[in-house]
Amino acid sequence: MSTDAFSEKTTPFVVQGRRLEYLTIGWNSLEAIISIGAGLVAGSIALVAFGIDSIIEVSSGVVLLWRLVSGEHREELALKLVGLSFIALAGYVAFDAAKSLILREAPDVSYVGIAIAALSLVVMPLLARAKRSVAGRLNSRALVADSRQTDICAYLSAILLAGLGLNAVIGWWWADPVAAIAMVPIIAKEGIEALRGDTCCD
Repeated sequence: MSTDAFSEKTTPFVVQGRRLEYLTIGWNSLEAIISIGAGLVAGSIALVAFGIDSIIEVSSGVVLLWRLVSGEHREELALKLVGLSFIALAGYVAFDAAKSLILREAPDVSYVGIAIAALSLVVMPLLARAKRSVAGRLNSRALVADSRQTDICAYLSAILLAGLGLNAVIGWWWADPVAAIAMVPIIAKEGIEALRGDTCCD
């Protein structure tokens, strides 16, 4: 039997895995739309970065869903594109956050952003735990790796919530770009792992 038992397309655990990926893709899509929109309105680089990261996570989820549905393993090109997207995002966030700090570009308070970050902080750990449970049943390294990406989303949510919260409650405008800079090594690590093939399609 292969390491990833996706050939058993009709088993209950494969079906459950597909449902989890559909849920992940749907949530990240909604998260991206709300985060980017709210971030542009408030001028929050951390919120925009979080939204763009969610778009890239959707792409990664689609790759794994493809494997769950088709059982095919020809995703190397898609994975490299995902990795390059993460690296580009890390560079963009680092530049824009540094610029905001230097020019003292204070973002507006975003209660919508705080709400989506708080919700994500609840949803993502639950999704990650469910994926690990199904991955164990399928003996799937790919789904285990995907669950780690979902964990990373939770870490980014916590960083984002801290930055937006400090700006809203205490008025520390610089907390937003600092939160964005704190996201950079996490996003870059995702990109490097994707380029190496160590992420969702390991």
